[in-house]
Amino acid sequence: MQSTPDPTPVTAQPRLPLDADAGLRAAVARFRTPSLSRAVWQLVSTFAGFVAVCATMYASFGVSYWLTLGLAVIAAGLTVRLFIIQHDCGHSSFFGSRRANIALGRLCGLITFTPFANWRRQHAGHHAVWNNLDRRDSGADIYSTCLTVSEYQALSPRRRFLYRLSRHPVITGLLLPPLVFLLLYRIPFDTPRDWRRERLSVHATNAGIAILVVGLGLTLGFERVLLVQLPIMVIASIIGVWLFAVQHRFEETLWRRDAEWRFGAASLQGSSYLKLPRILQWFTGNIGFHHIHHLNPRIPNYRLPACHAAVQQLHAVPSLSLWDALRAPFFALWDEKRQQMVGFPAAAVSRA
Repeated sequence: MQSTPDPTPVTAQPRLPLDADAGLRAAVARFRTPSLSRAVWQLVSTFAGFVAVCATMYASFGVSYWLTLGLAVIAAGLTVRLFIIQHDCGHSSFFGSRRANIALGRLCGLITFTPFANWRRQHAGHHAVWNNLDRRDSGADIYSTCLTVSEYQALSPRRRFLYRLSRHPVITGLLLPPLVFLLLYRIPFDTPRDWRRERLSVHATNAGIAILVVGLGLTLGFERVLLVQLPIMVIASIIGVWLFAVQHRFEETLWRRDAEWRFGAASLQGSSYLKLPRILQWFTGNIGFHHIHHLNPRIPNYRLPACHAAVQQLHAVPSLSLWDALRAPFFALWDEKRQQMVGFPAAAVSRA
């Protein structure tokens, strides 16, 4: 069904003895103070760039739609950057003011099609249990959880086929991301009834998006708005979900049972250090320094590179290249014998 690298022999992989002692946590914590000037500059430059590119797309619509689609890639990159700003607001790290973070998070949510309060609370749950085999969620979020090889092998042939199909990179990487952002985020289907504020945020975001779409449609034409905005969201959602997935499900990540799970080790080895070309690092808001983000979520994205450069202990963590990250979606199962993520062919070899 999908190609993966050849499976390796069933031998446990050595794990680096990485953990976060008090000294490392203190060194990293020095970078958690927001900078108003840097935050404002990042916000203004990103918003201005996004508006400028969108305006150019609308202007190019009658000239060449291929040009419009080419510009959509840039607009999508800026949308991802706005999502990272929204992500920082969810951790109350972008600005020093909690109210400012909430207000900006809601505003970004109208562009990223993400209900801010609902996403923020669910994302907080992710930060409590990531890469903990005994505290994995119910399966609604397929991007930050997985089955172990033994769990997969225990399934019936039919359920193994369905699970493998549902984790195929074409489905998880290309088809589902637009569905999540365009449709699933419009309905609080996985939001508990007593999360009233979070459920309200879904409906408020929907209303805000409707006002924007209707306003643009009445001004520029609904067909033009659809053909300009839809490609932006489709491309941005695919890039964003890929970034989210690779942050914890790459080949050499670290999963542990609850009794052995440690916050520091999970941060430094269960979260990726994705080394991207500088231009991609800019568009993705430094989210490749995800090991630092999990070690201290209150560090603003614009201070993550400086933190990594200044704290020598952080240089010892395993890193991913862009090629490693592109291969990561093929690793869908955690092998407790190998102590690494593997593809489905490797699970079949183990079963033989």
